[in-house]
Amino acid sequence: MPFKTLPDVDALIKPLIEFRRDIHAHPELAYKEVSTARKVAEALASAGLKVTTGVGKTGVVASLKVGNGTRSIGLRADMDALPIQEETGLPYASCHDGVFHGCGHDGHTTMLLGAAQYLAKTQQFNGTVHFIFQPAEEGQAGAKAMIDDGLFERFPCDRVYALHNWPDLPAGTIATRPGPIMAAADKFSIRVQGKGGHAAAPHQTPDAILAASELVTQLHTIVSRRIAPTSTAVLSVTQIAGGSSHNVLPGSVSLTGTVRTFDPAVQNAVEKAIRQVIQGVALATGTSISLDYNRYYPATINHESAALRALEVAAGVGNAQLAPEPAFTSEDFAFMLQACEGAYIWLGQGTEQPTIPLHHPHYDFNDDVLATGIRLLVALAEDYLSEKEDRTE
Repeated sequence: MPFKTLPDVDALIKPLIEFRRDIHAHPELAYKEVSTARKVAEALASAGLKVTTGVGKTGVVASLKVGNGTRSIGLRADMDALPIQEETGLPYASCHDGVFHGCGHDGHTTMLLGAAQYLAKTQQFNGTVHFIFQPAEEGQAGAKAMIDDGLFERFPCDRVYALHNWPDLPAGTIATRPGPIMAAADKFSIRVQGKGGHAAAPHQTPDAILAASELVTQLHTIVSRRIAPTSTAVLSVTQIAGGSSHNVLPGSVSLTGTVRTFDPAVQNAVEKAIRQVIQGVALATGTSISLDYNRYYPATINHESAALRALEVAAGVGNAQLAPEPAFTSEDFAFMLQACEGAYIWLGQGTEQPTIPLHHPHYDFNDDVLATGIRLLVALAEDYLSEKEDRTE
């Protein structure tokens, strides 16, 4: 199937760049993507698609049925921005202080919109495509909110795909892998409670600072000493707060951190070890220590058949690569893959210049890869919804 021969995609690019830069300049945080969702819905309706808004609060789903095929496919993009101050100095930089499309969701939204416009025009498939514009990917589980709002009951999908730009890959390179591709993300919050007192009399009060320091040291030994070397995990303490004066021992200290894993058994082992460390430090220091442990995103696990087929399709679009290893970043598309067969795909956007990572104040989506992303989304839909529904994969 000649996926590269999509000349009409090029005609879409200029207005799509304008669209992308407009929503880049007007970013919105999780579940506040009201203006973004409205612009997306209007553009989809103008292309002749059936549009449903308010799915999972601010999500948008557009549906396109062609022919009498019974297969259906979902293509997903995320719309929310990050609570970061942009420092790019671009003419289309964020107009909103402290809100910034620092992860490329503006690009993802634009590529999916372009794919919807193209497929609505050409209609070279047999079945149904659901274009899923998701809110709140950045730590707020917008995918789960859409699922809980009946996403796959209201818009049944036999397979679902999502793209994410990847600065570490050369522009236009497409990569994915069967099995784990992104990590589960857990957040832990620990509160160490002492009594507080004068710094000159530490013997009169349990020292919350000392206990917290011991916690940091012991927590960072969990992966190296309690998890098998053949397993994979990351534990990082990322915040510590306590105290207000140089001569006062604080009554309490708080710690926050994250755990990243791919295997639920390893995830369970790390949480168990954290609880054991807390009990030991509390006993040794005479403090009271509480833990709030939140497993907010599961690991993103690609279905083998969907991932391998995506690589075959991608080979007709650009430079397709089997990703050699998963990333320790997380992604709430994991919830969709728990509910539906599919795969998560990386689209390279790196240049010869020094790579600016995701979530960096100087990051910007690379408009040069818009066409590749659109072609890939189109090819995935056309391939899965080809006339021969009984083909094997």
